[in-house]
Amino acid sequence: MNSTRPPFFRRVAVYCGSSGGVGTHYLDAARAAGGYLAERGIDVVYGGGRVGMMGAVAEGALIKGGKVYGVIPEKLKSRELAHEGLTELFVVDSMHARKTMMASLADAFIALPGGWGTLEEVFEVVTWSQLNYHKKPVGLLNVRGYYDHLVAFLDHAMAEGFIRPIHRPLCASADTMDVLLDRLSKLQIPDIGRWIEKP
Repeated sequence: MNSTRPPFFRRVAVYCGSSGGVGTHYLDAARAAGGYLAERGIDVVYGGGRVGMMGAVAEGALIKGGKVYGVIPEKLKSRELAHEGLTELFVVDSMHARKTMMASLADAFIALPGGWGTLEEVFEVVTWSQLNYHKKPVGLLNVRGYYDHLVAFLDHAMAEGFIRPIHRPLCASADTMDVLLDRLSKLQIPDIGRWIEKP
């Protein structure tokens, strides 16, 4: 993608792990993702941590001159897990407040590899999108096939009738940032009135 092209989004929330996974490839991908957003003039919103994938995303964006906004609960900040070199660090009183603020700051959401917290966060914002609490797109950056099984499960849930076909695109996925952002920019979020009354 041409880096001079105007950004699709002003700010993107990035969900990812506080660990780095095995090897260095996940951390490398996180740094590259942060750098990619910064180079395109897209601010990063993330969980405010200095370790693992979170720290790598922030550093990748900051090195490229990007703006990075962190949101961290006081409980985690007090354990010296906060990144102190951000554009701005918001300290909140709970995990719920953290997620609410991140959602309000961002125009779109991307999940990099992560564990329980990452999965919980991405499924929550997809649900909010489905119910039109917001109309912001959500996507998975499928680094080295990390989300292959999850993508297959979502297709299975649709086939079994638990996710409607109209809602399956609400969680997009791609192997690269340029393709993922392009898909998110084109995502159409259905209006709740079109489907909620239907059997």
